[in-house]
Amino acid sequence: MIAKPVGSPGELVSRERENAAHDIVREQYLYLTTRGRKSGRSREIEIWFTHRDGRFYIIAEYATSDWVQNIRTDPAVRVRVGGKTFSARARIILAEKDLDLNRAVHDLSRKKYGWGDGLVVELTPDEAAQTT
Repeated sequence: MIAKPVGSPGELVSRERENAAHDIVREQYLYLTTRGRKSGRSREIEIWFTHRDGRFYIIAEYATSDWVQNIRTDPAVRVRVGGKTFSARARIILAEKDLDLNRAVHDLSRKKYGWGDGLVVELTPDEAAQTT
């Protein structure tokens, strides 16, 4: 029997990342930790999420939610999902400035959860988190 190569190291790493992303997408909840804008203490919430192009998206039912206000003050956050924890940068997506992304995230959320209305927040993992 002749052994056949299974792919280059780069292809193997790529497949591992794809499998990990697939596992994460199946998760129902993401745990977001923000820094309290008044207290400075860590604040964790459990929230529905979607994943697209290496980024995570969460939707706030109310733009006045404490966690949204915390992000407005300090966009550096921690994310825990699918057994992984990493640092990320949060960005509020304004519908009027990024209509296509806003619509796509709402659609993804409706498909996954049957709900998708509200203020979209994008979570971009720090570079170091993307390579592990």
